[in-house]
Amino acid sequence: MDKLLLEELYYLSVLGRAFEYAAKEHYMTGEISGFLHLDIGQEGFSVASMKAFAKGDVFTTYREHVLAIARGIEPKLVMAELFGKVTGISEGRGGSMHLFDPSHFFYGGDAIVGGHLPNAVGCAWARKYQGEEHGVMAVFGDGATNGGAFFESLNIAAAQKLPLVFLCENNRYAIGTRIDRVAPFEKQAEKAKPYMPTVEVDGMDPIAVYHAVQKAQQHVSEGHGPIFVEAMTCRYEGHSMSDANAYRSTQEMNICKQQDPLEKLKAGLDPEVAKALDEKAQKVVDEAVSFAAESPEPDPADLKKHIFTEETTHALS
Repeated sequence: MDKLLLEELYYLSVLGRAFEYAAKEHYMTGEISGFLHLDIGQEGFSVASMKAFAKGDVFTTYREHVLAIARGIEPKLVMAELFGKVTGISEGRGGSMHLFDPSHFFYGGDAIVGGHLPNAVGCAWARKYQGEEHGVMAVFGDGATNGGAFFESLNIAAAQKLPLVFLCENNRYAIGTRIDRVAPFEKQAEKAKPYMPTVEVDGMDPIAVYHAVQKAQQHVSEGHGPIFVEAMTCRYEGHSMSDANAYRSTQEMNICKQQDPLEKLKAGLDPEVAKALDEKAQKVVDEAVSFAAESPEPDPADLKKHIFTEETTHALS
């Protein structure tokens, strides 16, 4: 892999982890409220998938802080959103679960498990109609594959040969339930095989994820229809801050952390370069926290803004 790309993947992954630990800290102090789903342990997957799918539309699940930052959204805008401040990327209206930035073609943070999949299908249909080649990618967890919207989305995407990458982040747990207790098999690609080609990749290996997603985008951009990529990952925290993660043994967690994606990336870098990137990432996160803490609260007078459309220019009369 190109040295500069490797450094970028490492930096963004370290930045993502530092960001998540800061979010956890400020949730504990009460500065962040509501729901908070951390991506610790899966940062390499999030960064690599976003960098590989450099162009095109992206729809994600609500565990999307690192995905958003890797997509190019400024960390301070993401942190301000977590703090519920008006300077946040969604003006403090969405919080942790609803980061959204059309300027980066990032339609993230759907709070309904699998609820963004039909939206991604609709977008892929539109992009095919428009003749655009980059396609669409939908990122979701293994738990989403048990919902009806998932199978409906597979069916329509395959039937219409849509340019859509289904990217499943399989960390084997849907909230606190192991996937093999609620599905007949652990690898969820089995559900997609009747509909489209499937690929499995080690989600704890960022370089492998990068190449797999890059090839998947090439597949859809060349008009071959949808493809399902399953990345086997491991999150280090519970499902959310309200989940103590007590259902996983110490042995399981030790095995999990031995696969740390940041260490795999770091092994390919000069130690001094890695140290400099570590320090840079921490500085950016510290500045993001300061920005969020000092930003103003939303004006209560704006509570009803953006609920109904105020102007429609493309409606048919």
